[in-house]
Amino acid sequence: MPTLINPILRWSRNILLIIGLLALSYVGYALLDARLYQDEQARRFERELKETKLTRAESSGIAVSEGSPLGRIEISAVGMTTMILEGTEEGTLRRAVGHIRGTPLPGQRGNVALAGHRDTFFRGLRDIRVNDEITLTTLNGSYHYRVDSTKVVKPEETEALKDDGHDTLTLVTCYPFNFVGSAPKRFIVRARKHRKTATLANPLSK
Repeated sequence: MPTLINPILRWSRNILLIIGLLALSYVGYALLDARLYQDEQARRFERELKETKLTRAESSGIAVSEGSPLGRIEISAVGMTTMILEGTEEGTLRRAVGHIRGTPLPGQRGNVALAGHRDTFFRGLRDIRVNDEITLTTLNGSYHYRVDSTKVVKPEETEALKDDGHDTLTLVTCYPFNFVGSAPKRFIVRARKHRKTATLANPLSK
């Protein structure tokens, strides 16, 4: 019997080791892919900013497709700077923060809503505080918001995405931040636009 058990244990150990190595390889690939994508998009965005051109979505209201670059979000208080893409599909959220469809695009009036993974781009939200400043930068200018509340809700509670008549920004991520697996709740950050906002002149208006 021992001669039968030992090979089984040895094969089980080898299989678990292989599974672990494959999982680590995938995580490493995903993180590297996200970093390279962020660097590439950030360089391209900076070049376009210098040209001060409007994006098609902002200038004409045409819908943007999943994965289209929309701008950048910065929260200096938690050391976060990342690009924003359209949509919330898994491939999009793996590479950037995603704009939640059905809400205004960054730079537009109303309640702009963004989503991100708690263990990557939105990890810093665990340290965010009321009055921290958030800046959204698009090709049409920069928009400044100040955090006025944070709360934890159930996934089915979507009231935070509704428009309350003010120019606001809503950030959504999973909660708890240190939870292993699919987190059961959502962490919501609400911020309101303040007067520091300055928009670049519209070159099309001349």
